[in-house]
Amino acid sequence: MGKKKVSSQTGEEAIKEGAKVEEAALRAGAKIAAASGKVQEGRAYIHASYNNTTVSLTDTKGNLLSWSSAGSLGFSGPKKATPFAASKVVSVLAEKARKAGPVSLTVYVSGVGGGRDSAIRSLTGRARCAGWGR
Repeated sequence: MGKKKVSSQTGEEAIKEGAKVEEAALRAGAKIAAASGKVQEGRAYIHASYNNTTVSLTDTKGNLLSWSSAGSLGFSGPKKATPFAASKVVSVLAEKARKAGPVSLTVYVSGVGGGRDSAIRSLTGRARCAGWGR
């Protein structure tokens, strides 16, 4: 086997490493909208496959506000494509987008998975609570 290498990192080194990661994300083309103010119009993209359900929320230009998936919530295997997992994905997405959440929302749906209808129903229920669609 070998000796284990133990490394310690100072605060300045951690900040520099975090800055490098952010620069790499910007170079890769990751666009994340600033949550400085409320977005008036937004788009929700629901992708329900046989294996997973993902929902992302963007502004009208396509800049990502927030996203969530069943796999990121801890569902594994065939449980990721269930209607229950899809409703949980939408509830987490609504909590993430509460600050910069859009006032009106257009929904785009793709896929044939089991979480498709449940995600739409949960989104309309959350939209009424959050004040979307007024």
